[in-house]
Amino acid sequence: MKISIIQSDIIWEDRFSNFEKLEKLISPIFNQTDIIVLPEMFNTGFSMNPEKLSEPPQGETFEWMRDLAQKGNFGLCGSYMVKENLNFYNRWLFITPEKEIWKYDKRHLFRMGGENIIFSSGRNRLIFSFRGVRISSNICYDLRFPVWSRNRNEYDLLINSANWPKARKEVWNVLLKARAIENQCFVVGANRVGTDGNGINYCGDSVIIDPRGRILTTPHPDEEESVTGEISLTELSDFRKKFPVLGDTDDFLINF
Repeated sequence: MKISIIQSDIIWEDRFSNFEKLEKLISPIFNQTDIIVLPEMFNTGFSMNPEKLSEPPQGETFEWMRDLAQKGNFGLCGSYMVKENLNFYNRWLFITPEKEIWKYDKRHLFRMGGENIIFSSGRNRLIFSFRGVRISSNICYDLRFPVWSRNRNEYDLLINSANWPKARKEVWNVLLKARAIENQCFVVGANRVGTDGNGINYCGDSVIIDPRGRILTTPHPDEEESVTGEISLTELSDFRKKFPVLGDTDDFLINF
């Protein structure tokens, strides 16, 4: 399976300008990749202004994602602000060319940025299959909480869409590798570049990592670009058979 990351410089709170920019980055890889991963809040930046910027579940951003996935023949994913039942969610969406839809609402809201005050927390993990690959997702700050991502041979690929600041880049790099190693899975981290409307800087460090913690591909730091890497389920299966860590994992329940 081929996976592409779009490491974009998100225009602050300007949905349609971001659509235009992203289409320019994505259109050259139409029909050349299986999945395209966008950063967290790819259409607005990490804004705490959902009263102005959120959309209904099948609003303009949903329609844009659906149409682009069809045109390019890939699964398209990333998060944006959604208002549903009077609540605001930082919602990650995955849409296929066949119009199949999976959603995940961010579980761990970034307290230091006030996200937990404005948005409602998700309560369900997401695991689904696309083109033969079992996929799970989380969003940015979720990466710090390994129990939420714990793999009991339920998935093969973990995708994290993020707005992870440059000031904590080493934490991002270490935790992505840790999630890959401990869960014996491929990990994709899609992060933005540039400076947001709050003056916070981002350097990207988007990456595809294999189950041994090795980097398969990564864009240039601080640059807006797309990169594509390939993952192999055969290699993953062989590795899990030779080193069956998942057979010794602990059972647990997550309490809300």
